[in-house]
Amino acid sequence: MPNIDWKNLGFGFSDVNCHVRYTWKNGAWDGGEEVKDPYITMHVGASCLHYGQECFEGLKVFACKDGKIRAFRPRANANRMVRTAIRTVMPPVPEELFIEALRRVVKANVEYVPPYGTGGSLYVRPLLIGTGPQIGVAPAKEYTFLMIVMPVGAYYKGGLKPVRAVILDDWDRAAPHGMGDVKVGGNYAASLFAHEKAKKEGWPVELYLDAKEHKYVEEFSTSNFIGIKPDGTYVTPDSHSVLPSVTNDTLRQIAADTGRKVETRPIPYEEIKTFSEVAACGTAVVVTPVWEITRGSDVIKISDPGSAGPVLSELFNAVQDIQYGRVPDAHGWCLEIA
Repeated sequence: MPNIDWKNLGFGFSDVNCHVRYTWKNGAWDGGEEVKDPYITMHVGASCLHYGQECFEGLKVFACKDGKIRAFRPRANANRMVRTAIRTVMPPVPEELFIEALRRVVKANVEYVPPYGTGGSLYVRPLLIGTGPQIGVAPAKEYTFLMIVMPVGAYYKGGLKPVRAVILDDWDRAAPHGMGDVKVGGNYAASLFAHEKAKKEGWPVELYLDAKEHKYVEEFSTSNFIGIKPDGTYVTPDSHSVLPSVTNDTLRQIAADTGRKVETRPIPYEEIKTFSEVAACGTAVVVTPVWEITRGSDVIKISDPGSAGPVLSELFNAVQDIQYGRVPDAHGWCLEIA
């Protein structure tokens, strides 16, 4: 067993036994291999380096209460990666190959799955990149699919911690008809400058409005936007520029299961003032409550800085209970690995 202080794990890269790697060329994927070396060698003309042919996913694997190990909603991530691959003209990784790779990499690194009760999980990062040389602007002829894993701790130790957010109108994350709805690294590169500026000025996260008019809420730098009305209605933006979040889809379903009204629609900036709870949602954290949003001289206080909010807390706990196997998985979201 690895010598790991499970209860004090952070959220970052760490070495494990191996990753799995598959290569596509001549129109087909090979059988893959387990690779111990955490480095990759590629041609200097690789299309991922020159033309951004790459996409990735993020999901988690949990040691559950009953002793079994399960991945949370991996087929949703596999399907989203297929959509992204098509958009970036890369060969899609078939769903069953994605699941095969997941089973393979988890079993090869099973001792790195944090034990039940530590609050940790095994983070899985699937990555698809163009590795064939392509100096003219065109798709490559060879691609590599990797799946790497690392143990990570609970993002919030001691409960959800609300944060402040800022809207910086001088920067946009994605163009109206761009690639905001697929998970490519370029979207995150586009947000880095504003993200670092926000952090230096004291805001942990920035919120983006629509790039065309700056009138409607879109998403946070790395996460979808959720707004909760005083009557408990769950509201999230409807926009082509927003990445369809697996976590947001999960939370919407749980909200509906508990009898709450769920609305996916355009959200005018002015409507933020009407929410009693606001959060960013994503794989790493599930939900990050936001208690205040600043835009220039306009400061919107949404909730108390010391409280995550009753609805967000309930939804967060409901997701965690499913992930760790503490309640029945009514929607069949979890895939048993070992």
